[in-house]
Amino acid sequence: MKIFHIPCLEDNYAYLIVDEKTREAAAVDPVEPEKVLKTAEDVGAKLKLVLTTHHHWDHAGGNEKMKQLVPGIKVYGGSIDNVKGCTDKLENGDKLSLGSDVSILSLHTPCHTQGHISYCVTSKEEDASAVFTGDTLFVAGCGKFFEGTADQMYQSLCVTLGSLPKPTQVYCGHEYTEKNLRFALTVEPENEKIAQKLAWAQHQRQTNLPTIPSTIESELETNPFMRVDLPELQAKFGHNSPVETIAEIRKLKDNWRG
Repeated sequence: MKIFHIPCLEDNYAYLIVDEKTREAAAVDPVEPEKVLKTAEDVGAKLKLVLTTHHHWDHAGGNEKMKQLVPGIKVYGGSIDNVKGCTDKLENGDKLSLGSDVSILSLHTPCHTQGHISYCVTSKEEDASAVFTGDTLFVAGCGKFFEGTADQMYQSLCVTLGSLPKPTQVYCGHEYTEKNLRFALTVEPENEKIAQKLAWAQHQRQTNLPTIPSTIESELETNPFMRVDLPELQAKFGHNSPVETIAEIRKLKDNWRG
């Protein structure tokens, strides 16, 4: 399994997942279809599936065009998310296959949108898995609570995604890492791992390289929204509940100008 980053719009990423045996490929959130198809052509892959994380235009806005460019392509999205161009609706726990080697598990991760889906992708040939988290989990951050509640985001981040194996690679929808880590340092100024990752992220961006993927392990160490189970973090905000704490941190982030 190979994964290719495709920078789109101002700070979005689409991704191409390629089964190396059959060269069949899936595109995640291909908002600029021509770019995605050019990448597939460059690496000798044939696009079979579109995996849409959620209905916002900067993720689903390329689906109709992709259907015109690749007749018969299947476009997947959450069953309650009203994804543009969707041909096949997914529920939590649904499984798809790509080529002969790649399995895709649909995980319902609501809050940013009510039907948001994250895609956990595994390969028979490799130990490492990957999860495509759209706008639910960012590196060192999370999406705004546009359609859901703090409890939903806690369940999506800390329970559903947080229980994936620690080495799982995290591919999110936007290049927000540097700003997210600067905010994370205001929440936990004593956290050395945040400071180290920020220095690394700044170097990556100065050389025009992505800061993605992260890993679930790194997020549990540096992402304040995934650390709200820690009593010491709850105490900083005067709470003893992870849900109240995640709500408080989100409110701070929404008003933070950095």
